[in-house]
Amino acid sequence: MPELPEVEIVRQSLLKNIKGKKINKVLVRNRNLRFKLETSFEKKLKNKLILNIKRFSKYLIIELENKSFCIVHLGMSGTIHIVENKKNNMLTNTSFYNSPNLPKKHNHVEFFFKNIRLIYNDPRRFGYFQFFDDFNSVKKKFKNLGPEPFNKKFNSKYLINHFKKKNKSIKNFLLDQNFVSGIGNIYASEILYLSKINPSLSAKYLKKYQCKNIVINSRKILHNAIRKGGSTIRDFKNTKGDQGNFQKEFKVYGRDKQNCKRFGCSGTINKITQSNRSTFLCEICQKQ
Repeated sequence: MPELPEVEIVRQSLLKNIKGKKINKVLVRNRNLRFKLETSFEKKLKNKLILNIKRFSKYLIIELENKSFCIVHLGMSGTIHIVENKKNNMLTNTSFYNSPNLPKKHNHVEFFFKNIRLIYNDPRRFGYFQFFDDFNSVKKKFKNLGPEPFNKKFNSKYLINHFKKKNKSIKNFLLDQNFVSGIGNIYASEILYLSKINPSLSAKYLKKYQCKNIVINSRKILHNAIRKGGSTIRDFKNTKGDQGNFQKEFKVYGRDKQNCKRFGCSGTINKITQSNRSTFLCEICQKQ
């Protein structure tokens, strides 16, 4: 599933390609996504000018000219493709598939512009689109989500207050979107490694300096991932078809049984399971 950096890369690509363009037509081939698309979806978006492409957490927010909004969530396998109308071939980015050709089977939604088409492809159909008439409705959708790591509200005081008397592990806290929005499994492992914190440690035992390190390193890891174009593990590519490069800088994720990369550490990376998810950590520098 794309995490915050990957969704941000898609946002930046869309901003370059469709901002200021009018949606001439919307074609829905399959309404049965994670949430069924309303029958009026096409009509509500047709002939609307796109003013901006924003993002919150792992959500894309398309701002339309009449101050209405379309929210896009990519789910586990959803990808957005840009295809030039004049080109007969369908050579584009493919994420879930190991082919340079865009498959037609899972192209569920298409947006038609003057010279290009935006195609939403999703084999598992866990992604979705939602239309909102105003920004207050958008805010209500996100009201129960925690702040992003980049938000000033995400600070050591915020962490300390949430961690009091909580037995929940720090790794599971970082994955809890009601606590902090946008961090997924990959980046949680990298953040805790950089912070020298055992992912299984109960949050209530974290010290103030450790909370501060989590805040600092969350921003550091995510900023670096965005600069590197996100992480390509299996199926992420941006709307230009370019793979991310941050996976080349992983210190722990996917490095089971390999040597720790921290200078002076002789430890080995171990893989454990937490809440049915893989977690990677160094047996020495993340011992406590």
